[in-house]
Amino acid sequence: MLSARSLFTEILDHDDSFQLFCSIAASGESQGGWENARIAALVPDGMRTLAPKIVRHGADEDKHGRIFHALLRHRGLHAVTVPADTDYTMKLERLGIGLAHEKLRRAEPLTERDIVVYLAHSRVTEQRAADQMDLLVRYFGDHPEIGRAVRMISADEDNHLAYCHEELLRLAARGHGRTIQRVLRQSALAEIAVHRDVSLAVMAHMGRLLRWPAPKSAALAAGIRSVYAYERFAGWHRMVGLRMPERRGALGGGSGPGGAGRPRAGTAVATASPAA
Repeated sequence: MLSARSLFTEILDHDDSFQLFCSIAASGESQGGWENARIAALVPDGMRTLAPKIVRHGADEDKHGRIFHALLRHRGLHAVTVPADTDYTMKLERLGIGLAHEKLRRAEPLTERDIVVYLAHSRVTEQRAADQMDLLVRYFGDHPEIGRAVRMISADEDNHLAYCHEELLRLAARGHGRTIQRVLRQSALAEIAVHRDVSLAVMAHMGRLLRWPAPKSAALAAGIRSVYAYERFAGWHRMVGLRMPERRGALGGGSGPGGAGRPRAGTAVATASPAA
């Protein structure tokens, strides 16, 4: 019977599939580290209190990339070129989601709206990352080879998600609610489609490496498409709501952007209704 545990176990136990898995993960984390470093450097003057948190976010992403490279070295493996069809970050960028790399390479300061876009996009992608790491911790948190790594990365992803919730609520209180609502909805709907496409591509590559029979590959593809169908119908809503996290200042203390007032604990904001 196919299950998430058996699937991941099969991937982790085979050197070639493990190599591809870690290479894809390391590449994505490294891209995230670069993006956050550039955003921190370009934060507008009125929002400079955010810069240390963005730096911390980027440093965590870089650390995750190093962790995946270390897992490869432990097996005597090296990173391989990531297939273009598995590049989650670049697929999102091509759809206009988040801040374009071209913009980040310039020396021009970002705008306050750019930071809103960055945080809203991050709130969606960090939800995906946190959910995926929760799954890995559930099944492999005690694994002798990757257990410590997945626990550490999962804790960081939870902090990143909490930070996005808190800062977006601060910005909503400053009058950015409609923009946040629009960008969250746009990002979530694009992300679930990209996640589907990347998942199909990753499983196709894994299937070739592990020589899966056609019925098994077909069953996995059908499962991925059924998850997308659920997310497109209703599941995407959990990626766009905002709630003040129990842990404040997950990436560092201090006041929010521009010293905005702190929303009350437990405040929930449904920021993207179907009619948005």
